[in-house]
Amino acid sequence: MNKAMPLAYEEYGEANAPVLIILHGFFASSRNWRQVARKLAVNLHIYLLDMRNHGDSVHDAIMDYPSMAADIELFLDTQKIAKANILGHSMGGKAAMWLALSHPERINKLIVADIAPVSYRHSFADLIQALQELPLEELSNRKQADSLLTTAIPEASFRQFLLQNLVLKEGKYAWRIDLDIFARTADNIIAFPDTQGIEAYLDKALFLAGETSNYIDQDSVNKLFPNAEIKMIAGAGHWLHAQQPEAFCDAVDEFLSD
Repeated sequence: MNKAMPLAYEEYGEANAPVLIILHGFFASSRNWRQVARKLAVNLHIYLLDMRNHGDSVHDAIMDYPSMAADIELFLDTQKIAKANILGHSMGGKAAMWLALSHPERINKLIVADIAPVSYRHSFADLIQALQELPLEELSNRKQADSLLTTAIPEASFRQFLLQNLVLKEGKYAWRIDLDIFARTADNIIAFPDTQGIEAYLDKALFLAGETSNYIDQDSVNKLFPNAEIKMIAGAGHWLHAQQPEAFCDAVDEFLSD
């Protein structure tokens, strides 16, 4: 039995509107989805969750998809929500898929952003090591940290994204996330739980894929989500909600209002 943990969250929109719960990816937090939440909150009651070990949520040594799905269930129970529309990106998308496969009765409509129910082959090891080796005690500003990470993480926008986890506490820089936990559990994030013997999710689902991304694997999606629609967002990669927010929100609105 997975020990469910209460999650920090932000809330947008009218309380009587249909509920949409948004789940972020690895190294992200609710704050990365505020722009999208404000757009979607015109028609929806949005909850942006901080997944375990991310944002303002509690840290725990266990980080895998069954545990994250249990956290989402606890959140639904706490908010007295019988079933909800759920949108998950990357890691959050895998958590949403696992909840849909293990407890389909808690899902109204499922939206998965640029991820598939498969185990990928890439590794976070070098990235996490680069963050662990950042000399926090020597930092006097965030720009210094950005400069020191340039060689290990050449893409400026990705460095800025990661550095949102660097916070100033009593005049000293510290990581909001526990990099040791991330290092120990990163393989769980890359993977997907064993689906042998599990029943497919038969309700409608929407998988949004970035045009220049290769994370969506159509065969694995069709096998476990046979009634899913796969829709491509033009001019976007893996961060499709940030790169093409209008097109992304239009696709979500259209699917939820259908």
